[in-house]
Amino acid sequence: MAELASGQILKMKTELKGPVEYSLPLGDELVPMNAFLGKKLSLKFEGKITCVECGRKTSKSFSQGYCYPCFKSKAACDLCIMSPERCHFAAGTCREPEWAEKNCNVDHFVYLANSSGIKVGITRHTQIPTRWIDQGARQALALFRVSTRHQSGILEVAFKEHVADKTHWQRMLKGEPEAQDMFARRDELLPKVEAQLSAFVETFGQSSVEKLGSAEVTEITYPILEYPQKVSSRNFDKTELVEGTLMGIKGQYLIFDSGVINIRKFGGYHVTVSGD
Repeated sequence: MAELASGQILKMKTELKGPVEYSLPLGDELVPMNAFLGKKLSLKFEGKITCVECGRKTSKSFSQGYCYPCFKSKAACDLCIMSPERCHFAAGTCREPEWAEKNCNVDHFVYLANSSGIKVGITRHTQIPTRWIDQGARQALALFRVSTRHQSGILEVAFKEHVADKTHWQRMLKGEPEAQDMFARRDELLPKVEAQLSAFVETFGQSSVEKLGSAEVTEITYPILEYPQKVSSRNFDKTELVEGTLMGIKGQYLIFDSGVINIRKFGGYHVTVSGD
């Protein structure tokens, strides 16, 4: 196999096409991954990790690519990123208020997605449809637009009482989920959160939320030749070489005939990619 590129990897860039088009950032290069479907491909970890934020060399990666000092100081690594209803900015304890103004205090969407089944989720307005693709969703439907990440988290919590909020990644990688009538699922859920929606409007005002009744369902297909019967995960912390025939790409996973690897998990790792 010929060496294609070498350097620090970041999560794959995506473009919504039929199927999704993937590119892997690798140092100064952008490797088009769809071109290697059905071909031999290898990813070799070179034993070096650098922080995706400050560039510092680190022996361990935190929160998908940060060194420990950045992990402890950056708002992007705070607990409220995973639990936005507990927003530190809203509580007056944000590590980086300026960062929050640009990333959290902007329009967010609450949505339903069909990845390993129906789930509720939230994302910034700039991350549609990227967020849905990264989750491996087959279908997605926006429900509400709100003014802040904190507000989207509050609505997400209301829906979580009635529908999942996480993707079962192994199930997602084993095949396509059964197609759902997304409008019907939305209409089933809305009455169940009516009381929470009323309380939300009373707290934040009517102008803070927009119900997206005319939103269309986004259908997503992925470059897959064959799904694995058994999902076996590969990890650069345990083996320096991941290689095999590339059978598909879904979410942020490369699916080889020898196992799967979550590229996003290893942001900041320095890797050499070779292929046929």
